[in-house]
Amino acid sequence: MSVVYDDRICKLGEGPLWHPLREQLFWFDILGKCLMTKGHSWPFDEHVSAAGWVDRQTLLIASETALFTFDLDTAQRDDICALEADNPKTRSNDGRADPWGGFWIGTMGKNAEPGAGAIYRYYNGALTRLFGDITISNAICFAPDRICAYFADTSTQTIQRQPLDDTGWPLGDAQVHVDLRAEDRNPDGAIVDADGTLWNAQWGSSRVAGYGPDGQFLTAVDFPACQVSCPALAPGQMFATSAAVGLGRAATDHDGLTFCTQTNAPFQPEYQIVL
Repeated sequence: MSVVYDDRICKLGEGPLWHPLREQLFWFDILGKCLMTKGHSWPFDEHVSAAGWVDRQTLLIASETALFTFDLDTAQRDDICALEADNPKTRSNDGRADPWGGFWIGTMGKNAEPGAGAIYRYYNGALTRLFGDITISNAICFAPDRICAYFADTSTQTIQRQPLDDTGWPLGDAQVHVDLRAEDRNPDGAIVDADGTLWNAQWGSSRVAGYGPDGQFLTAVDFPACQVSCPALAPGQMFATSAAVGLGRAATDHDGLTFCTQTNAPFQPEYQIVL
């Protein structure tokens, strides 16, 4: 059974990250333009959406214009590279560190304009565009054996499996891994546990669903918010962010909150980013 981990309402809660050195959860309210942790938040003057950890005090954060390092102790920001800074119609969305120390980050139109987004990889000091024609980038995560990445364009209602070479670059074409069209479910953020199970938040379905390495459905964890947006794992725990945006009078007291539940899913730490 899930409990409320943090009762601050996020317009668009996203990007939860369990920092394995600090043993601390961070997440974002994208529309609220802030980074959050229990009992504290850091405001920004633009949308921020995803992060990975560099060391104990430093995060790499994706915003609507840049990738930048952020010092959790001093709140100092240092830009690393531009991210579609010349396109005011897009912003960052889902992102995650890969097993080689790189960082994959997706973009999307601020109004979910069809095909306006892309997915990039930051690695060895360079930002490389991997996939284009993405409407809502999501579900970026990696198999623990390093043989593939997963990602989704939520608008297609499918999760893709992308084979990788031995340095983490796409190898061949992506194939459909999970097809949610028949169920009319919308894949949002995702993580992979140490056994290779992909845990996918499904927007509008009040759940995080688990799929085996073969793409077959295993189980689902229910949460008391309609728009569950992304999970995160800690030892023995699963966290999930949610969103209140767009619900209007239909919103409940739980929409937009951040949740926690006990889990038997084997913990897979988030990978460290190498700058």
